[in-house]
Amino acid sequence: MKTKIYLLIIPILLASCNGNENSSDAYGNFEAKEVIVSAEAQGKIIEFTAEEGQSLKAEQILGFIDTVPLSIQREQLFAQKQAVASKKANVNAQIEVQKQQQKVLETEKNRIEQLYNDNAATKQQYDDITGKYDVLEKQIAATKTQISSILREMNVIDKQVKLVNEQLSRAIITNPIDGTVLEKYLEENEIAFAGKALYKIARLDEIELRVYVSGAQLPNVKIGQEVKVLIDKDSETNQEYSGKVFWISDQAEFTPKIIQTKEERVNMVYAVKIRVKNDGKLKIGMPGEVLFN
Repeated sequence: MKTKIYLLIIPILLASCNGNENSSDAYGNFEAKEVIVSAEAQGKIIEFTAEEGQSLKAEQILGFIDTVPLSIQREQLFAQKQAVASKKANVNAQIEVQKQQQKVLETEKNRIEQLYNDNAATKQQYDDITGKYDVLEKQIAATKTQISSILREMNVIDKQVKLVNEQLSRAIITNPIDGTVLEKYLEENEIAFAGKALYKIARLDEIELRVYVSGAQLPNVKIGQEVKVLIDKDSETNQEYSGKVFWISDQAEFTPKIIQTKEERVNMVYAVKIRVKNDGKLKIGMPGEVLFN
């Protein structure tokens, strides 16, 4: 009878020892920095090659939104600028004619002035030629002001073209970060609006484990600390990863219900984030454990 009792006690002790050895300091779930990429232009999606599960590189072009209306608008602006440029050419030609007239008048003015000084011309003749010269000089100055106005008009058109070019560039769907497509919200031939989500992407090569520690554990946790991260390898064993603490909350909160039992959810804890290199086995939402020491 005693032998049977001993045989029953030994497995219980072994299970108790194994439980203590495998006891982790904190528990949580894996997260990733997710980015929802939205359309920056409005129109029909002509091409969109992103697919769920696809790995993408930053600045990779995935497609574009219909840009025909913007292209037509830019052509109109180019035509408008050419018309304004022709006005400038006409004004320049007008100024050249006036300058030639000014040279002829200046010669005549100098001749009358010399005659007037020699008392061979009247005061009336001198005043007339001087008045004509002054009027022509003012006309040239007035004509030159038209050039400034035309240049300002051309500058406005250039800025409008720059704005249209910016809108055209935003019609190109460009991926912002290295990562994996998690969800795709729109397909080709659907209508996109500025600000409407196209797809969701996240970096999965490096993933984060968010765990919660008690106030008693907090003094033993610090930024930059190397820790052991565990996930379930199978029903009996764990797989170990190296991790590094990179964020600790400065505010206490109630333990999330997905982490602890109902009795322990009333405890105040601090959130801690640990960065872990992902070999492809770590998934968003997967539970994980951490050993700080």
